[in-house]
Amino acid sequence: MSEQNVNKGRRRMLTLATSAIGAVGAGFAVTPFVLSMTPSARARAAGAPVEVDFSKLEEGVLLTVEWQGKPVWIVKRSDAMMQKLATLSDLLSDPDSEVESQQPSYAQNVARSQETHPNISVMVGICTHLGCSPIEKFAVGPASDMGDDWPGGYFCPCHGSKFDMAGRVYKNVPAPTNLPVPPFRFLSETQILVGENPEEGKA
Repeated sequence: MSEQNVNKGRRRMLTLATSAIGAVGAGFAVTPFVLSMTPSARARAAGAPVEVDFSKLEEGVLLTVEWQGKPVWIVKRSDAMMQKLATLSDLLSDPDSEVESQQPSYAQNVARSQETHPNISVMVGICTHLGCSPIEKFAVGPASDMGDDWPGGYFCPCHGSKFDMAGRVYKNVPAPTNLPVPPFRFLSETQILVGENPEEGKA
């Protein structure tokens, strides 16, 4: 092989090596920018507020979002669902939400929601017994497979705990307390910010 061909081969190899190193370097340089533009899952897991648009949510339909790594349920309750809440006190362990740690003070009422939007329910979908996820049982009576007198609510299939449409726990079930209500505030008639109290949003 001539010296000229050897030199050409070396130049080609050096060019390829230099290009490869440059590409790797550019990749490292771009990476921080790419990471900074991605949605911050870490921020959400750390407790950053989550904005939710429920403009297309129909009555009696469960919308699930994630906040702090937990499922948060948002439900637009119908008038019939709301009317039943006041009739269940005798069946519930904590009908008046007296365990203050389970909800913010503004949700310490029968509906366990804000007075300005009482039909909107926001709660953490984790059973207070052993952390299972209850399932929705919004149908009433025989259609629910929960008994003829079932008024609609949530059922935990792990150990049988039951909750009403406000997340209030029934008596004589394993779960000791109501489902938690996270901090939340309304940004508009169709938007909620989960993870922030109303007073925190004031200028």
